[in-house]
Amino acid sequence: MSELDPSARRLDAALKRLEGALDSLMSRTGDPAVTRAELAALVEDRARMAEELDASLAREEELQALADEASEALGAAIEEVRAALGNGDPSGTAMEEGSE
Repeated sequence: MSELDPSARRLDAALKRLEGALDSLMSRTGDPAVTRAELAALVEDRARMAEELDASLAREEELQALADEASEALGAAIEEVRAALGNGDPSGTAMEEGSE
């Protein structure tokens, strides 16, 4: 038996433990290529969703501006109708007085 045999056995045992640890780690994390592909897909999805969110927020701003414009136009039309019906008296009493 040579002086290197015990060292070789310890090295062999250490390598087996390392292989076991790597096998365990790989079984928990999976194939690195698959993990990279999944990560790339997640990054791509995030970028797409960020673009969609930006577009949705811009559309929401456009719709809010249109709603504000429509509300102002409706308010102006209501005031015109009130003015035509009774000189701006919202209670309608001016019309009743004129009809007596």
